[in-house]
Amino acid sequence: MNKRRFFRFKSIHTSIAVAFSCLIIGTTLILSYNTYRQSSDSVTENSVQYTNELINQVGTTIETYIDNMKSISSLLYNNGQIRQYLTMADPHSEVGQSLVNAIESSLQVIVQSRNDISAILFIGSNGAVISDREQSALKSYPELIAQDWYTKAKNDATYISSSEVEHVYRNEYPWVISMSQQFRGHDRFDKTGVLLIDLNYTIINDLCSHIQLGKRGYVFIVNSEGDLVYHPQQQIIHTNLKSEPIEAILASGDGQLSLKENDHEKILSIRTTNFGWKIVGVTYPEELVGNKKKMQLSTVLWGSVCLIIALGISIVLSFTLSRPIKKLEANMKQVEQGNFDIRADITQADEIGKLARSFNVMLVKIKDLMKQIVHEEALLRTSEIKALQSQINPHFLYNTLESIIWMAETNKMREVVKMTMALSKMLRYSIGKGEQEVSVSMEMEHLANYLTVQSMRYTNKFSYAIEVEPELQGCRMLRIMLQPLVENAIYHGIRRMEERGHIRIEGRLVDGVIQITVSDNGLGMDKAKLQGLLGPGPGQESSKDQGLGVWNVHHRIQLFYGTAYGLSFESEPEEGTTVTLRIPCSELEVKDE
Repeated sequence: MNKRRFFRFKSIHTSIAVAFSCLIIGTTLILSYNTYRQSSDSVTENSVQYTNELINQVGTTIETYIDNMKSISSLLYNNGQIRQYLTMADPHSEVGQSLVNAIESSLQVIVQSRNDISAILFIGSNGAVISDREQSALKSYPELIAQDWYTKAKNDATYISSSEVEHVYRNEYPWVISMSQQFRGHDRFDKTGVLLIDLNYTIINDLCSHIQLGKRGYVFIVNSEGDLVYHPQQQIIHTNLKSEPIEAILASGDGQLSLKENDHEKILSIRTTNFGWKIVGVTYPEELVGNKKKMQLSTVLWGSVCLIIALGISIVLSFTLSRPIKKLEANMKQVEQGNFDIRADITQADEIGKLARSFNVMLVKIKDLMKQIVHEEALLRTSEIKALQSQINPHFLYNTLESIIWMAETNKMREVVKMTMALSKMLRYSIGKGEQEVSVSMEMEHLANYLTVQSMRYTNKFSYAIEVEPELQGCRMLRIMLQPLVENAIYHGIRRMEERGHIRIEGRLVDGVIQITVSDNGLGMDKAKLQGLLGPGPGQESSKDQGLGVWNVHHRIQLFYGTAYGLSFESEPEEGTTVTLRIPCSELEVKDE
């Protein structure tokens, strides 16, 4: 097809549609691309920069604490009294006891001056034990030298643990970070003992727990062996309900590691300390949009520019089209006054001219259109019935599924099967095959399934009975007419009762008319509320307490069968309520669903 011919539109509607479509598509593409670029760049840049700054601060602080512990260790390592005591043949002698008192006083001064130090302890190869605490609080020498901090320091010279429970003192189990170092004599093969310095875990916990990386981000620390030093959800990690990619973190150097978690991107920012710990900041880029206001202002600006251009085009086009339309409007006003002999004299070849010619034809065929209106009203009546019928759906599906989940969790498998089968049949019946009418027996079967589900949801809350004459089973009725009535009896009649309620459904055939009653011994209602049950008409609002279910059923019956049929009510406060449904009986050829 020739391109020039393709863009030659005789239709004003097509010209406007193409112009505005191109304008809207172009505007949308520009805004979307601009917003995406800014959002993507901003999220990536802010996530990386913000997280790196935080974990660098955390790393620097933790390194400071460990360096302080190492400084204290070096100071004690060079203490002559300690070396003398650890190399004594009999550390329990009078001279040894004198040295212990002097050393313990020095250790107590150090611990009391530093709130980040929990304890300091020396274990000598000669059986000597020195602590900043009284000796009676310590565990026995064999218990102490069997612990990990002692054995690993004997093998590796210096050992820094992950977070752990301290087992040094009796009946005390604080969380600490332990640094143990081997003491040597003049000969590097002469191992004289091990020094233990415990760092308060609360220092690490307070430092990391106050860091906010968006709503979901967090910081955790892992040592070189893959053990967690700190994690905000450490207990959940230990129960295997949550996991972290420890192997990938250990294999990665300092920098960023991007991963997917439940279809959401998360970025791990990793920093390695000078003693081997890896500090990891977990961020979710979509939560760290730093230039949100800038994006909003840009969107408003571009939208305003495009809107002004669109309005300018609209004004020009509307001005061009307004003249012939005003002429046609004047002719239509004369028709409104009853002058059907008027004719529009617009001869344009575009839509306005076609509209004028259609207007003239309309005046000629006014009587035919009136007949069509009558026919359309009949169609409208049918469509209204279908619309009302579609309003009645099971509203309790969500609560029923929660009840099934609860029973499954409590291993009530028989009840789960029974309730699920009843619900499945209800849903199958509600969907149906498009038939408006079904047999009374099928409606009763659906009602029995509904009552099965409700009785299991409200255990021991009510009992029910269904009694229908055999002659009614083959009669036909509209689908889902009884469920709203029973639902009303449960929710407004029985649910708030302290004692157990009872619902009775009876069906009989009286002079060719189906009469089905739904009775309950519930709370009942007064006359004012009873009169308001069928009060709202089409287009009116119903009270929240009353609902639309009962009115929908009554209105459907009258639309489908006529105003001679419908619902009637009898009720007394504290005595219960009886609803009677009346419809004509006609036989139905029942098909398997």
